Amino acid sequence: MAGRGCNSPLMTSKLRIADRTNDIFPILGFAAALASFAMPLNAWLVAIILGGAVVAAVHHAEVIAHRVGEPFGTLILALAVTVIEVGLILTLMQAEPEKAQTLARDTVFAAVMVILNLLMGLCLLVGGLRHHEQRFQRTGIGAALATLTVLTIVTLVLPNFTSSVPGPFYSGTQLGFVAAVSLILYATFALVQTVRHRDYFLPDGEEHDEPDAHAAPPSAKRTAISGALLLASLFAVVLLAKALSPVMGALLADWGAPPAVLGVLIAALILAPEGLAAVRAAKADRLQTSMNLALGSALATIGLTIPAVAILSIVTDLPISLGLDAKSTVLLFLSLIVASQTLANGRTTVLQGVIHLMLFAIYLFTTFVP
Repeated sequence: MAGRGCNSPLMTSKLRIADRTNDIFPILGFAAALASFAMPLNAWLVAIILGGAVVAAVHHAEVIAHRVGEPFGTLILALAVTVIEVGLILTLMQAEPEKAQTLARDTVFAAVMVILNLLMGLCLLVGGLRHHEQRFQRTGIGAALATLTVLTIVTLVLPNFTSSVPGPFYSGTQLGFVAAVSLILYATFALVQTVRHRDYFLPDGEEHDEPDAHAAPPSAKRTAISGALLLASLFAVVLLAKALSPVMGALLADWGAPPAVLGVLIAALILAPEGLAAVRAAKADRLQTSMNLALGSALATIGLTIPAVAILSIVTDLPISLGLDAKSTVLLFLSLIVASQTLANGRTTVLQGVIHLMLFAIYLFTTFVP
C-alpha cells in the first residue's frame, strides 16, 4: 500500500517533472538575481521567477526534512519559510524606508492570521470532510499555542501600553529586550520539540495512508543537492523581491489598497507552499503533522522575524511600529481564544474548520475595507 501511488508510470512522470522544475527555478532565480544588478528586468518575469523560487525553496526544505524525519522536519520547514520572510521584510524595509515602520508588524500579523485561521481552517475542514473526526496530541500542541500567545501579545499588543515612548513604538532598550525574549522562547520551544519531549509532537501510532508518508528518505547526495538549491532559492528570493518592490508599491497605490495589504501579500506568498503541505497531511489523516507545521511556522515567524527586524531598527536607527490598532487587536485576541478552544480536547470536526475560515474572511474583509 505504501508504494502504490509511486508505482504508477503517470505518477512517476509527474514527480520527475516536478523535481526538475524545482531544480531549475533556484538556478534560474539565482541567475536573474545576479542579472538584476546589471539591468532592469521585466516585472512579470521577476514575479514568476520569484514565485517559482519560493515554491522550490520549500520543496527542497521538505526533501531535507524527509531525510531527518519528524519532528525535525517541520522545524526545518518552518525555519526555511521564516528565512524567506525575514529576507523579504528586511529587503523591502531598506528599499522603501517610508513604509518600513509598519511593514514588519503588518507582515507578522498577516502571517499569524493566515496560519491560525486560513491554514488551520482549511486543514480542519478538509480533514473533517474526509475523516469526520481527527485527533492529535494535546500536550505538544497546547505548549505551542501557549508560546505563540505570549509571543504575539508581547510583540504586537504590549507596545501600545508602554510609556517610555509613545505607542505603538518600543524604545530601543525595550525592543532589544523583547527581541531577546522572543529568541529565548522560540529556542526553548525548538529544544522541547526536537530533543527533550519529541514524543509530544509525534502522531500516535501509524496513521499514514499517504504514499509519501512511507516513501524511502532521499539519499545523502540528493539531500546535499537540495541543500545547495535551497540556499540558491533563498538568495534569489531576497534579491528578486528588492527588484520587484517598487512595482508592487505602485500597483497597490493604483488599486487604492491600504498599506497593510502588502503584508498580506507577502505572508500569502511565503506560506502558500507550506500551507499546501499541511492541507495534504490533514487530508491523509495526519493532523498532528498539519498542526506542527502551522503552529511551528507561526512561532518561527515571530520568534525569528521580530529579533531580525529589531536588530535592523537599532543598528540603522529606524523606528518600527509594532503595536496593532484596536480592530486588529480584537481580531488577534479572538483568533487566539478560538484556537485555544479548538485545540483543547485533541479532537476536531468540520465545525472548527468553518469557524476559523470565517474568522479569516472577517480579517481579510476588514483589511481591504477598514
